Amino acid sequence: METFVVARNPDGESQLPYLIRVPVGPTPLVLKARETWPRTSKVYCHRADGWPEGAEVVEEVEVRSCVRRGPAVDLVLARARENRSQLVFTRLRTGREAIFWQSARTTRQARPGIRVPTRRASGWAVLDVVIDTRERYPYRFAQQQVSVVRRALRAGDYGVESADGELVAAVERKSLADLAGDLVDGSLAYQLAELASLWRAALVVEDRYSAVYKAERVKEGFLPDLLARLQVRYPNVPIVFCETRPLAEQWTYRFLGAALADHTLEAGVGE
Repeated sequence: METFVVARNPDGESQLPYLIRVPVGPTPLVLKARETWPRTSKVYCHRADGWPEGAEVVEEVEVRSCVRRGPAVDLVLARARENRSQLVFTRLRTGREAIFWQSARTTRQARPGIRVPTRRASGWAVLDVVIDTRERYPYRFAQQQVSVVRRALRAGDYGVESADGELVAAVERKSLADLAGDLVDGSLAYQLAELASLWRAALVVEDRYSAVYKAERVKEGFLPDLLARLQVRYPNVPIVFCETRPLAEQWTYRFLGAALADHTLEAGVGE
């Protein structure tokens, strides 16, 4: 059984009084931390040399999931409260590594406090959305008027079709880690090329644009430069950063609704 462990830092001169042991990868990650959990604000952490023998354990909790996703480690503990958190690895302008431990509560404090509206997209009573079968964790559109069907799409993760079954518009969804990986290995160019063949298409990113500059293991400015080149190459496929997954879902819903409405209107005028 893998566990998440918090102990007191035996180094009395350290300004970070706790140690945390995170079971990610073959070797657990050991960090010095200012707090035992990110309750009210992000907690600054620093790498420790190792786990000391005879450490005074403050708490030990079974881990439900611990996965590294790009510059972050998602940690889920097997308890009812204070069970989800994330360790974000970045670099300061000086080049020094900085690690911030955050929870959903502390993350919300740093993001805009808005209420997601439930207004129908472009007047559609119900919008029929096709979700690609390869999309592992799809949007549920629980707060929107959407009818969902799973089917393989030739481009994108979410799409809308015309009355005769033609794929009119599609949206490709990316987390920041997915975006960075696809930029580096070159696969994003092929995805945008497929999207560009549609009447309307877009790429939505579930994070802030500023996060692109904080990616690990790449030279500063490398990812933004690749992203800019692709946007110039495929100007008819906008790349939109929506800060959070709920906002990206909302944007996807409204983009597809607007695209289908315009296509329907254009087809009617053509007749």
